[in-house]
Amino acid sequence: MSLVNYSTREITCKIVYYGPGRSGKTTNLQHIHSLLPEETRGRIVSLATEMDRTLFFDFLPLDLGRISGFQVRFQLYTVPGQVYYDATRRLVLQGADGVVFVADSQPGRQQDNVESFRNLQENLLRQGVDPRAVPVCIQYNKRDLPDAMPIATMERTINYRGVRSLGASATTGEGVLETLKCVSELVLAGLAARFQSPESLAR
Repeated sequence: MSLVNYSTREITCKIVYYGPGRSGKTTNLQHIHSLLPEETRGRIVSLATEMDRTLFFDFLPLDLGRISGFQVRFQLYTVPGQVYYDATRRLVLQGADGVVFVADSQPGRQQDNVESFRNLQENLLRQGVDPRAVPVCIQYNKRDLPDAMPIATMERTINYRGVRSLGASATTGEGVLETLKCVSELVLAGLAARFQSPESLAR
């Protein structure tokens, strides 16, 4: 759920990068952070575990305009991909305004992708959230690998909801900003519908 700060005239939206371990969630955030101007981005914070990491930073995109006179700030998070960090995943996912599901295009990871996407739906339901109400974009990562599965094959097994999807290579940066744009547009559309009346944010 987006947070409205009346003193700074900002709406803060939370976007969570979800997916199996080592699918490229961390690399996505690191690449995005490296491209943002220093004056508009926060410090990237890494909470390391033995097997995975949770990253966080926020940024203020100056080219998105305003909604009812409020500037929109984004917070980007990653979740641990390992199954035994499910409690952490649920905690990070709580209050998400949008989700990027990062799928691994390697043939041996397809079952991990399916299980992780199912886990995303289950964790949203456990929080009393209808998964269909949360904007989701699927990123088929590691498209630069020679054995990457065809996107059409991955679509059939993962994208049963028919959400927006695109290919990417987080290590080269290809498709990374496009993925962020994909989920940001969906989140902003939801915000605009929610706050379409100028009086809706008035105190």
